[in-house]
Amino acid sequence: MEKEKTFILDWVEKNKDQFYQIADQLWENPELGMEEYASSQALQELAKRNGFEVEAGVAEMPTAFIATWGQGSPVVGFSAEFDCLPGLSQDKDAVEKKPLVEGGPGHGCGHNLLGTGGIMAASALKEAMIEKGITGTIKVFGTPAEELCIGKPFMAKAGCFKGVDFFLDWHPMTMNRSGFAECSAYFNIKYHFKGNTAHGNAPWHGRSALDGALLMGSALEMLREHMPPGKVDAESTLNYSFPDVGTGFPNVVPDKSTIWVIGRLINADQVEALLPRVDACAEGAATATGTTVEKEVITVTHEKIPNEVISHVMYDNFKLVGPPQYSEDEIEAAKALQKACGAPETGMKMDLEPVEFRSMSVTDSSEYSWFAPMELALVELAPVGVGWHNWVVAKCAGGSMGKKAMTAAAKLLACTAADMLESPELIEQAKAELKERLAGRTYVPLFSEETKPACDINHEAMKPYR
Repeated sequence: MEKEKTFILDWVEKNKDQFYQIADQLWENPELGMEEYASSQALQELAKRNGFEVEAGVAEMPTAFIATWGQGSPVVGFSAEFDCLPGLSQDKDAVEKKPLVEGGPGHGCGHNLLGTGGIMAASALKEAMIEKGITGTIKVFGTPAEELCIGKPFMAKAGCFKGVDFFLDWHPMTMNRSGFAECSAYFNIKYHFKGNTAHGNAPWHGRSALDGALLMGSALEMLREHMPPGKVDAESTLNYSFPDVGTGFPNVVPDKSTIWVIGRLINADQVEALLPRVDACAEGAATATGTTVEKEVITVTHEKIPNEVISHVMYDNFKLVGPPQYSEDEIEAAKALQKACGAPETGMKMDLEPVEFRSMSVTDSSEYSWFAPMELALVELAPVGVGWHNWVVAKCAGGSMGKKAMTAAAKLLACTAADMLESPELIEQAKAELKERLAGRTYVPLFSEETKPACDINHEAMKPYR
C-alpha cells in the first residue's frame, strides 16, 4: 500500500500545474449557481484530458455532469462543486477588501479549488490503479449550485448516486479535520404573493402583495419560538428576505412580492414537520391581506450521516500527507487579514485536529451520505477568526494558499480511496456503520416528484458580469 501512496503523492506533484491552471480559470471567471456554464465545461474538459468519460447535463441541470473511469466494483465517488457567491469579487493580492469588479461575484467559499481538487484526486487515484493493477470504478459528480443546495438533491432524485460503494469529499476551511461530522437538514423556498395595484391615494381599491409578504415574515418571527431547539454546535434557524417588493414606488400598491425563506433543522424529520407550519404562515397571510400566494420549492436536503470508519482511515492519511504548510510570507498575509477582520493575529494553524464527532455547516453533500458511507475532510485555507463566505476567503482561494490547500486535499482523498479499495473489509465496516446509523431509513426526496431544479435562479443576477 505504501508504494501506491508514494505513487499518488509523486503523481500529484508532477501533474499539479494543469489543475492549478483550471482552479485559476474558475477563480478569474466566477459564476453563480446554475450559471456555471464555463466553469462546468472547463472541469469536464479537465476530466476528459485525464481519461474520464463525461456525461453532461444530468438530472435536468445543464451544468451538472458525471465523469467516469474504470469498470466493476468497488465504486468510489468524488465530488466537484464550482459555483461562487454574489458580491465577493476581490483582488487576490490585497490584504484589505478590494473588489476587482464592484458588486461582482467571487469565490468566497473556495469552490474553484473544491471542484478542481476533486478531479485532481480522482485522476491521481486512476493512475495509481492502472500502475498497480487495482480494479474498480471512479466517478466524479459535478454538482452545481451548492451554495443554494440545489445540485445534489436533484441528482439524488434522478438516481445518480446509486451503486457507489463510498464517497470522499473535502472543503476548504480554517482548520484541518478528517470528517466524522454531521450537518443539519435544510430547506430553501420562495413564496410569491400576488395582489392588485392601486393608487396610493385610494389604496382600498388594491390588494398589497407586499403586505402579504410582510405579514408572513411577522408570522415566521412568532413561529421561531416554537421550532425544535438545535444544539450548541448545530444551528436550528429560520431566515428570510424580500428579494422582490413589487414596484418599489410608495404611491403604488404593489401587486407582487416575494419572501424567500431558508430553514436549518437537526434532521429531515424536523424539516418535514415544520414545513406545513411555514406554509400555513403563507396561506394565513394571503387570506388576511386578500392576496394569493404560490410556493416555489428551490430545494430541501437531509442531514449528513457521519462515518467514523472512513474518518479514521482519512485521519491516518492526513498524518501521512500533512496539513498545508504555509510560508512566512503567507503567514504574515494571514495575520494582516486577521487584523483587517478584528481577529487575533495568530496566522495559520497548520495542525491536524483529532477524530472527534462534530457538527459542520449545512452542505448538500449530505445527500451522498444516505446512499453510501461518506466523509468530508476540511483543509485549512484561511486563518481562523476571519469568518467565511467573504472577501478574505476569495483572496485566499485565488492565490498560492489556495493551491497548497487543494494539493493537500487531492493527495488526502486519493490516498484514502486507495486504502479503501485495497481493503474491502474497510468498505464493509463503513457500510455496516451507515446501516446502523440509518436504522432502517432509506433515501426519499424531501420535495415532490413534480419539483424541477431552479435552473434560472441566478440568470438575471449573473447577466451584468458575463
